[in-house]
Amino acid sequence: MLALVALHLLGAILLPTVAVRNTRAAFLVAAVLPAVGFGWIVMRLPAVLGGQPIDETLAWAPRLGLEFSFRLDPLAVVMGLLVTGIGALVLVYSAYYFGRGSGDARRSAPLLLAFAGAMLGLVLVDDLIALYVFWELTTICSFLLVGQAGISRESRRAALQALLLTTLGGLAMLLGFVVLGETAGTYRISELLAAPPSGPPVVVAGVLTLVGAFTKSAQIPFHNWLPAAMVAPTPISAYLHAASMVKAGVFLIARLGPIFVGVAAWTVPSVVLGLLTMIVCGWRALREYDLKKLLAYGTVSQLGFLVVLQGAETYVTIVAGLTMLLAHGLFKATLFLVVGIIDHQTGTRDVRELSGLGKRMPVLATIAGLAAASMAGVPPMLGFVGKEAAFEAFTEGGPLDQVVGVGLLVGSVFTVAYSLRLMWGAFATKPGIDATEASSPTWWLTIPALVPALFGLVLGPASPLVDSLVGPYAARFDVDDPTYYLALWHGFNLPLLYSLIALVGGILVHRSTTRLIEARESYPENPDFLNAQRGYERIMALLERTAVAVTGRTQAGSLPTYVGIILLTVLAIPGVALLAGAEIPTDAPLWHHPLQVPLAIAVLVAVVGVVRAQRRLTAVLMVGFIGYGIGGLFIVDGGPDLALAQFLVETLTLVAFVFVLRRLPIRFSQSDTASRVLRGQKMLVAVAGGVFVAAAAMIFSSARQAPPVASQEFIARAEDGAGATNIVNAILVDFRAFDTVGEIAVLSVAATGVASLIIASRFERRREAIRRKPASDDITDPADAVPEPKVTPYEQEVRE
Repeated sequence: MLALVALHLLGAILLPTVAVRNTRAAFLVAAVLPAVGFGWIVMRLPAVLGGQPIDETLAWAPRLGLEFSFRLDPLAVVMGLLVTGIGALVLVYSAYYFGRGSGDARRSAPLLLAFAGAMLGLVLVDDLIALYVFWELTTICSFLLVGQAGISRESRRAALQALLLTTLGGLAMLLGFVVLGETAGTYRISELLAAPPSGPPVVVAGVLTLVGAFTKSAQIPFHNWLPAAMVAPTPISAYLHAASMVKAGVFLIARLGPIFVGVAAWTVPSVVLGLLTMIVCGWRALREYDLKKLLAYGTVSQLGFLVVLQGAETYVTIVAGLTMLLAHGLFKATLFLVVGIIDHQTGTRDVRELSGLGKRMPVLATIAGLAAASMAGVPPMLGFVGKEAAFEAFTEGGPLDQVVGVGLLVGSVFTVAYSLRLMWGAFATKPGIDATEASSPTWWLTIPALVPALFGLVLGPASPLVDSLVGPYAARFDVDDPTYYLALWHGFNLPLLYSLIALVGGILVHRSTTRLIEARESYPENPDFLNAQRGYERIMALLERTAVAVTGRTQAGSLPTYVGIILLTVLAIPGVALLAGAEIPTDAPLWHHPLQVPLAIAVLVAVVGVVRAQRRLTAVLMVGFIGYGIGGLFIVDGGPDLALAQFLVETLTLVAFVFVLRRLPIRFSQSDTASRVLRGQKMLVAVAGGVFVAAAAMIFSSARQAPPVASQEFIARAEDGAGATNIVNAILVDFRAFDTVGEIAVLSVAATGVASLIIASRFERRREAIRRKPASDDITDPADAVPEPKVTPYEQEVRE
């Protein structure tokens, strides 16, 4: 598993070399890896479904307990098949969708492969921290794929909106992971599922985790980013925003659901917000004229349906949820690819401009019809089987379950209605609209759309096979109805009646869509708090104004202000924590060597001299004296190498200051009452910061009762491994050689800067003299000759 994920990511790094030469070959090469992953998962189906999950672990920081753990279990199988199978088809489709050599193709091929690897790692990983890493990798890939070249303002805004919402949700989720892992004492998901923790921290962890899941799966009120992301090319929308990435939130709810069984803060928000999302976005889809926008709102609506099923946490709802997860990936991938073909062949996706495509493209219309039938829940499609199971789960319970069941029925009516609107808008012959001119698509575009549609058709009658695929993971939850099984026919019952009502009601709503839209548009606009997009824009505008105001007050171009803010922050956060819980050592000696006392006194006197200095040069010399005094303390403490480095740095700094100060007035500005007050405030902040640093150094050094493990290893290996008896030298030269090289590079850059200042100061006056000096032939009077430059008082003081 680790090798499979790593190959995806490594292939994404190497793929640009192929994409530069041949973009079509790059997509086809990229499709090989997801296809291999699909085959690998299929080969391990019998063992995994038989109760033998496959585990792999790679410890990359064992002393910190950090590791990459992967686990192939029944849930990972379902999502893994979806991610790899749809990924391979989309990559093949993309090879013939994008123009050869186009910039979008060169960017999209490696990014889609990287996204496939990150998504595969997300569904296979068995560690919360590693799950978060893959989670954010999918976010970054989505940002780059939606934004593309960043040329259009719309793509930039959509990519940034998706990035902000999903990243903020991911940070909340990470905090929930930390609370959950620290409460349970482990971050391994399999261990958490085997022994779920309990208590108030688990409730907090559940709520924070749901925030991440809701933002990723575009649940209300975070749903507005997904329709905006439809500016991306259609293959990207098909893979990221229909079949794969947006299901990461649903997958997370399903993955961690057994940990939060019985936790109302987990179940209630999932059911309520999922149901609200399904209904509101289903209605919103009916108002769209852009086929991709229609599918986008339909996707959000279906994601709400899935969240309801996964959040309800019963055996039947999980079976229904995983079945619908699989069905949704199949039919929505097909529909997006079909819309891409229509856009590719006609140049438009507007239902008001399309007419007669059903006659011109009967094969494509048939493929779209199969997928739309599965989405609407028409037998014998897989979507019908999953929807029947969902109705079964909520029609046999108590009053609250009945309410949820009615809500799902309303949402299903809208699903049927926008499925019909999609087929009518794309393929119907509309009166008053000229027949759309379009050439027939190639089979390389058609076949990737056909394959998922056929799977949706075949898996409906083969529902026992699907039942064996989703049942093992659903068994983790309370088996409230162990006799239930997926099937096309369960007899005449209430779920069948619900399905019939949904179909008839959807047809009626579709026939009344025009009147419903006109009636809706006659009402006033929703207030801002009910408009997610407008709310997002207002929040971003407020954040921008706040950022400008804060920046204008804090980034004032004053170094003392910057240092003061840093010191105040240190005092306000770690300083308060240190005073609240630290124990000040009382047995620490005042000094270890007699020479430390005069050196410390000299340093303190120099500090007072810096504060009291009136001349800039005097202040710089005092600062240098402080540095030399600290170097002397290093010598007393047995660190001559550190002292030498300190002396070199102080000398270099002193020279740099001298060359800079020659351009400044000799004295500091005259003090008035306001500046004296400000100086007192600065002194107070500086003294408080110094006291905190000193106290922290004493507390932290006294808290260590024994050398750390790393220090013991340095001591043991210094002489044998590095041939050095000075451990500090061994660390700098051998054990941390790259750090030392970096420090040498920094010193080299600083020396270069000082040399540049010296050279610039040498030639600046010469250039000025040449500019002012007239040509030799023009000098008729000795008075016209350029006089020698005068020595400024500051330069005279430096010379003295």
